[in-house]
Amino acid sequence: MTSLTDDLFSQLSGPALQQIAGQLGAGQAQTAGAVAAALPMILGAMGRNTAQPQGADALLGALGRDHAGAGGLGEILGAVLGGQQDRQTDGLGQLGHIFGGQLPRAQAGLGQATGLGDDKAQLLLKILAPIVMAYLAKRMFGGGEPSPQALGNLLGQEQAQVREAGGLGGGLLGAVLDQDGDGALGLGDVLKLGGSWLGSGR
Repeated sequence: MTSLTDDLFSQLSGPALQQIAGQLGAGQAQTAGAVAAALPMILGAMGRNTAQPQGADALLGALGRDHAGAGGLGEILGAVLGGQQDRQTDGLGQLGHIFGGQLPRAQAGLGQATGLGDDKAQLLLKILAPIVMAYLAKRMFGGGEPSPQALGNLLGQEQAQVREAGGLGGGLLGAVLDQDGDGALGLGDVLKLGGSWLGSGR
């Protein structure tokens, strides 16, 4: 089964990747590697959020309210790169919900691992967050009956696949989510993270 990360990465290859590389001022190969590392980190963290009580309900509500009916990924990318300001393109706000207080740790890890540095890593995450949200909204609202359980299952499977696959994205996800440094994600880690869609007012 193709992972969400692989499917989304394939949709971002070609012209979209060139646009992102241009925005970052980085080469295409470096940008591709950074995108390939960032996507599983974002989706894996969302999987962790939806495993919390009401987490899937809150995320599904945000997807339906702000992202259902969004255009294609190229259109979303154009809006984000063009500086459009609304809830659909608010990458930084979305990252705050996804990573919470661990956002600095996530962007620092990505910047160091890919050679982009903190600032460009944050910019990349801000570009990718609205794209991931639009992609998930299309998956959930594109047909059938969307439910928190279905969303939680989808992202839970993705998080497990990311962890199992390892690689740079899996390693970064583990480093961001494992706050105790014990190699396992436990209740203490979740409590320290705290940054989910809960109580976000979205």
